[in-house]
Amino acid sequence: MEAFIAERSEGWAALVGLLVRSGGRVEALPAGDALRLGDLYRSTAADLARARQRWPGDPVIAELEALVGRARSVVYRVPGRRASLLAWATTGFFRRVRERPGLLLVAALLLWGPALGLAVWAHGDPATATQVARVSALSSEAADAAGAGGAGDRSIDAGESAALGTQIFVNNIRVSLLCLAVGITGGLGTALVLVFNGGVVGLIVGLFVAGGAGDVAVSYLAPHGVLELSLVTVAGAAGLRIGAAVVHPGLRPRATALVAEARAAAEMALGVALWLVPTGLVEGFVTPRGLSPAAALTVGVGLAGLFWGLVWWRGRPAPAAT
Repeated sequence: MEAFIAERSEGWAALVGLLVRSGGRVEALPAGDALRLGDLYRSTAADLARARQRWPGDPVIAELEALVGRARSVVYRVPGRRASLLAWATTGFFRRVRERPGLLLVAALLLWGPALGLAVWAHGDPATATQVARVSALSSEAADAAGAGGAGDRSIDAGESAALGTQIFVNNIRVSLLCLAVGITGGLGTALVLVFNGGVVGLIVGLFVAGGAGDVAVSYLAPHGVLELSLVTVAGAAGLRIGAAVVHPGLRPRATALVAEARAAAEMALGVALWLVPTGLVEGFVTPRGLSPAAALTVGVGLAGLFWGLVWWRGRPAPAAT
């Protein structure tokens, strides 16, 4: 045993030195040292096997087991990809939004389809739409505001309209978080949330237009609402990603697919939360100014255009590694 230790201890010490220099990351070593680390790990593992066979119970075996286990975790560690917060905010988030265009399209149809359909219906049949609007506190208040003065009355109180815009803003934040949370239901819960809230928005707009206050609705909803609904669409796509992993994991084990898609969805949700900040600033400082409908649409479409332009530009896939 003494001769064995004297013969092999130099290699063990060299292995310890490389492990300390690596800091637990083999990629931190120069190429030559990384290769030597692998050689020393294999030779030390062989020494451990020899010691177990010839000198079972000797204290050196425990020391070698600890050294081999420590080296194994470094040699076989999969290098992680660490990106800065700035890189994620300027590129990573937009790539997440763009990388699953099919689910993004489904989320858009689930939200915007009912919104447009119910807006047209509420405009054509405001009496029935007003009754239907009672299913939601938000749409119920909008129905009362839109019909307060009867058809053709455009003198809806500006403070009341601004308060309604704030409620819609808060509601959209809640909806964005809910879309992600209920994605675990196979996407069914996310789809229902998108359809319901798209219908509520459609009812509100349709009732305002039917009450002769379409210009008021545009002035107080468009500046921040267009971008908000775009972000709700992205949040819906994030929830559908989780649902797709549950229903159709592909060649991956379901648990592996769920973990991967949940991470991507969480990145999307974090980006949505970040982009809700400028919508809140617009809602707080621009919307109360009572812009004209044309100006309000310019601000709203401009913000949404900026967002989707960044998705198209910054969200392009990274060049394939050679």
